[in-house]
Amino acid sequence: MKQKYKIQAFSILFMALVLAIGTTGCLKNLPSDRESIATNTQFTQTVYTPVLGRNTLFSNNFSVGNSSQPLTFKIINMRNRDGSAAPELTENFPVQVWTQAYLGDEKSIAEIEAKRTIENHPLFEIREHSGQFLMWSAALSTFVKTQPDSGYVFDVEMSNSGGRRYFRDFKLMPLKERSFEPSTFNAITGLSQHTGLSPSDVQNIIGAKTNRGLGGDDIEVQFHKVGEGNSLKFKFVDSLYNPIDPALFNLTKWDKLVHGFDMEKTNAYVKYTVAYPVPLIAYKTQYTNAAGDNAHVTFSYDRQAYGNIRSVSNLNLDFAIYEKGDWEITFWFKTESPKFIND
Repeated sequence: MKQKYKIQAFSILFMALVLAIGTTGCLKNLPSDRESIATNTQFTQTVYTPVLGRNTLFSNNFSVGNSSQPLTFKIINMRNRDGSAAPELTENFPVQVWTQAYLGDEKSIAEIEAKRTIENHPLFEIREHSGQFLMWSAALSTFVKTQPDSGYVFDVEMSNSGGRRYFRDFKLMPLKERSFEPSTFNAITGLSQHTGLSPSDVQNIIGAKTNRGLGGDDIEVQFHKVGEGNSLKFKFVDSLYNPIDPALFNLTKWDKLVHGFDMEKTNAYVKYTVAYPVPLIAYKTQYTNAAGDNAHVTFSYDRQAYGNIRSVSNLNLDFAIYEKGDWEITFWFKTESPKFIND
């Protein structure tokens, strides 16, 4: 009898061991959790209107929802509104890309250019894992359709190991180039609407004739491209367009005004060699505004006002130039010249 119980006990232990081994083997062969494509994943923007001639990144345009990451994105079926092919936006073109970080403390044009190179990319593309769209500055209205044309339509494929999902009928409706900002050009027609612009800020500048405070309506800022080089020149002129000596702006930090080199200072202008665009990227440096998306310049001077009071005056401009060339920025004091002499 005892032998019978021993045999039964052994059989139970053996079966338990077999079950344990089998269960372990099954567990090892169980598939891992599949990634998911959630229905609440969506693009928050479906119409894109980049300005041509500049790098435009569309960020914060995608909500990942409950989808598993990483996700992979791809633009598919880029086409004209009538359904025909749009090779200008599907073929690769040479574009300038950064291979090292721009810091704003580079000491020469050569040091800046060493951080950039040329690669081939579609002019409008999607970042592979973020869903952000990027229009490269090489896209120009000479071959890319712009408003008022109805533009382009495209779809996006989103995928991960769990599957894929399609987002359809995005609209791409570019605007014509505006080579500088703030701009005088109409976004649709591309035609200039004004001869110039007002400065960003005018502080405590007194008219030489009237002793009244001058404001933005008294000063016109004009942008002119005069060549195909790499320079930026600042000029000041009176109401008759006669030059005002930049040296009169005696508090201006000319060596820190822009991220430029080889400064040339005369009694008619101050000129720098610069790399374009200005600013080079949207990144805050000592040469930009707080957001980093515009260059910031201040022209300053002091004088002795009545009562033996020191008076400091400032002329400020926030701007961007997107097209490479020899550019001149002229400040035209169109009503009267600033008062530089002491009272």
